[in-house]
Amino acid sequence: MSDQLSADHRAELLKVRNFTCKSETEADAAWPRRVVTGLQPTGELHLGNYFGALRRCVQLQEQGEDVMVFIADLHSFTGRQEAGERQSRTLQAAAAVLAAGLQPERAVLFVQSAVARHAELCWLLACLATHARLAHLPQYKEKAATMKEVPVGLLLYPVLQAADILVYRGTHVPVGADQAQHLQVAAQLVRTFHHRYGRAFPTPRALLPDDGSDRIRSLRDPSKKMSKSDPDPKSRILLTDSDDVIRLKIRKAVTDCNPQVTFDPEGRAGVSNLVRLHCLARGLVPEEALCEAEGLTSAQYKEVVARALCECVAPVRARLCELAARPRLLHEVLRHGAARARRRADEVYERVAELTGLPPRLAPHLAPHLHARLSRT
Repeated sequence: MSDQLSADHRAELLKVRNFTCKSETEADAAWPRRVVTGLQPTGELHLGNYFGALRRCVQLQEQGEDVMVFIADLHSFTGRQEAGERQSRTLQAAAAVLAAGLQPERAVLFVQSAVARHAELCWLLACLATHARLAHLPQYKEKAATMKEVPVGLLLYPVLQAADILVYRGTHVPVGADQAQHLQVAAQLVRTFHHRYGRAFPTPRALLPDDGSDRIRSLRDPSKKMSKSDPDPKSRILLTDSDDVIRLKIRKAVTDCNPQVTFDPEGRAGVSNLVRLHCLARGLVPEEALCEAEGLTSAQYKEVVARALCECVAPVRARLCELAARPRLLHEVLRHGAARARRRADEVYERVAELTGLPPRLAPHLAPHLHARLSRT
């Protein structure tokens, strides 16, 4: 059932990629290609975050893409988190992005709240969105069903996501299956804005992974995604886990009563998840992983997978721990990245203000001169 759901979500992503008409596609081609993505500072980062987001961003960087990665601290307010924990998680997330290989001189890494334009554009877009559309989204309905009092921020979550992308004129977004409809919301908001005010943004498109990195399952319940919020710590492998802990968690991973190693995500989700992790850790395709597993039982194969994951995680873990011990360096990287992001966001917002009739904003470098002139009058 879970893998069928993933297939359905991937079909939604394909709809997003083909959402615009021919004229819009031609118009969007005029915008410079830019990749924008965010990472929430909630919970400790795990292999799903690494393979599905961090490593993908590094790969895009190495391909010469213009990559912007932000720590989505504003999004984290939809859940309960202490101020000190949010700050700590923000720095840890930044350390993880850098440990994965993102280079601040080649990409832009910053904290979402350091650029006020995210929230400003979110309000304008919220005035174009409808309650019916947002309340219909599966993620909202699922989370709201577990709450006695539903915060408005949960409803507006996908609108802020749209603002995160559009405020930099992001053209491409690395997404997983669970973000399909949220990206459709962004595309629809672009169309509505253009219809009402004029062209200001490209329509963002999904960057779909072809290695299964968006479909890593829980080690304890393969019907679910690997998640930071899962109450069972054995359900996920953290980037900070030691080799011994990784081996233990893989040994405890749920498979089935069939000892043979096969790759059948719909029929054998547990063992197929192990094959997928093996492939991601070693850069294999499933057929190559199955060749290595030939003659092994699933219990014996777990040792192969654990060894591959330990070798993959070890250098990232070491670098992450090193960076986490240098908070001043992390703050400096984030400060520098925020300055670059603000310049880009201000340029986009200037166009938005012009189209919507908002007053022009004074460029920061002109403010001292204006103050001096006013003081003389």
